[in-house]
Amino acid sequence: MTNINLFRNRPVAVIGAGVMGIGIVQVALLAGHPVHLFDVREGAAAAAAEQLAATLARLADKGKLTPEDVASARARLHVASSLNELRDAALVIEAIVENLAVKQALMRDLEAIVTHDCVLASNTSSLSITAVARGLEVPGRVVGMHFFNPVPLMRLVEVVSGLATEPAVADAIHMLAADWGKTAVHAKSTPGFIVNRIARPFYAETLALLQEQAATPAVLDACVRGAGFRMGPCELMDLIGHDTNFAVTQSVYEANFFDKRYQPSLVQREMVDGGLLGRKSGRGFYRYPEGAAKTNDGEAEATPLPAVPLVLHGAGPVADLLAARLSASGLGFTREAEGAGAETSLQIGDGRLMLTDGRCAAERAHASGVDDLALFDWPVGPAAAGVATPVVALAWALAPQASAEFATRAAAVLRALGWLPQRLADVPGLVVARTIAMLVNEASDAVEQGVCDAAGADAAMTLGVNYPAGPFAWLALWGESTVVTLLDALDAVYRGERYRVSPRLRRATFATSATAASTAPPAAR
Repeated sequence: MTNINLFRNRPVAVIGAGVMGIGIVQVALLAGHPVHLFDVREGAAAAAAEQLAATLARLADKGKLTPEDVASARARLHVASSLNELRDAALVIEAIVENLAVKQALMRDLEAIVTHDCVLASNTSSLSITAVARGLEVPGRVVGMHFFNPVPLMRLVEVVSGLATEPAVADAIHMLAADWGKTAVHAKSTPGFIVNRIARPFYAETLALLQEQAATPAVLDACVRGAGFRMGPCELMDLIGHDTNFAVTQSVYEANFFDKRYQPSLVQREMVDGGLLGRKSGRGFYRYPEGAAKTNDGEAEATPLPAVPLVLHGAGPVADLLAARLSASGLGFTREAEGAGAETSLQIGDGRLMLTDGRCAAERAHASGVDDLALFDWPVGPAAAGVATPVVALAWALAPQASAEFATRAAAVLRALGWLPQRLADVPGLVVARTIAMLVNEASDAVEQGVCDAAGADAAMTLGVNYPAGPFAWLALWGESTVVTLLDALDAVYRGERYRVSPRLRRATFATSATAASTAPPAAR
């Protein structure tokens, strides 16, 4: 039906002069298109055009644009007074209110005005593209073109195909986005598309931990930042606005027929009901303008290191990381020679400091017969650096049967290894491990259901929400068996749909096990 050449140097129309709309206008203008801007609110488009002119002037002052670039872009912008003035557009992008009936009515109006080869795109973040196109004479030209805020800076565009969207249309929009300097990923029109679907556990796991009183928002945020995320979940929800974040979660939950995996949080609903919306209301998890609270390790920094033997057990990346940090710290230790599959732990005298596998410390202590037992979170990103700088937070938890003396020793060892130990209540999976495992699980289901491919999921999450890595990059790092074991442990505790393992992920563990078994030496089979 169409190709990229249809759009080159031809007018693009944007309907909606809000933050998203004017950002799309800026990108299209600077890519060389004539742009029509329309808004039903009287004077809104003209005001937005003036605002954009000021933005372009500031970019010129900073040397990012030339005065000629600014003048040329301004000359290509046309403020339309009616939809009829959009008739020559090769592409119309709507960025209006998130209301299906309103979007459908707009699409019907446009179809009566634009040419037969004009593509109609929606910037919706949550509505079905199939539904938006319903009732049109040519529904195949309707496609999702979901930008992220701020549009000029965020590189990702989700190109969303409904059931009727012609593949050639989606491919042409994908190429156009690249022509505009964006990274486009194909997505199927399902609730939340890629980013808003896969991102749900990032918020949900922390909200669940808050409901269980596992730690304060500041402690949980610090641990997640220690894994390389720019912001913790609580401060990010404060920035987004709890009303907005809750509404998206509610929308994905309802659209998935109330699947418990996406169930909204009572903690967040109470905040919305109380008007604690975050930065825009002056208070959310934190008070503003002060912002997120600083954390400390909750332990006396002068605690002496334990004068007991340290023995490192296990094989693999985490055991190697502990060995590197032990060596860098100057702590004397011995390492047991153990094969792959051995549990990663650090023996501190008669006690054990172990990597979380999804079970709580109480259960691990009971199963092992070791009362003095503590767990530490998955070291990811900065926390996984082989040296002790920068010092970042790492969650840990203590078995209730452990002695106070061992608790002091374990915290002192974690600090000596270069981490800022943040003690949580004895909850399964701690915070980073369960969050990353759930992000991996959700991405695996998205690929299983044809929403996107693995590369698209990684690109979407790193570029759309600035994750330090994509879910499949984390999966490659930790392995299917580790992730599935942790999810199964969570499911055994919470008993519900939330932690069910993606079929794709479960199958991968069997494939890995079969491969490992076939290549193992005879004595190991």
